[in-house]
Amino acid sequence: MKWRKSPDALVQAFDHCLPSVAGVQRKPMFGYPCAFVNGHLFCGLHQDSLIVRLPEARRDALVAKGASVFEPMPGRAMQEYVVAPADIVADRDKLRALLDEALAHASSLAPKAKKPPAAKKKAAAPKRKAPRPAKKAAPARKPTPAKRAAPAKKATRGASFKKKRAR
Repeated sequence: MKWRKSPDALVQAFDHCLPSVAGVQRKPMFGYPCAFVNGHLFCGLHQDSLIVRLPEARRDALVAKGASVFEPMPGRAMQEYVVAPADIVADRDKLRALLDEALAHASSLAPKAKKPPAAKKKAAAPKRKAPRPAKKAAPARKPTPAKRAAPAKKATRGASFKKKRAR
């Protein structure tokens, strides 16, 4: 599923109505412009929709007026976010008021703990083992004396023994 880029008119309306107060950060999320406060997303764009994070009572009131729960993918609803109705998005005063409500709600939430910055991975160069020291030449072996002749086999109690005994 490929997402569409937000229309320029919607991006301009979002930028124009976004509250400009200390602590609000505008940064992209999944390639769409969004706004954060205390680490919480409170409004943003997704394709041709404007989404806002609101308290439950206000969300229910907006859904009754034609808004819908935000689902970036079918069946994957983000319960605290609603897609703003088209009539609110078209009216900049109403849009500004809605974004102010979203900012107030997100500001009331406890700030998110900042994650420690991930250590940057160095370019994955193949690990090389330290070179082994050169082996010393083995000392020359002394020549071994010629093998001794195999010892004579001991007499076994074979047939000759039995003949002697039989006598």
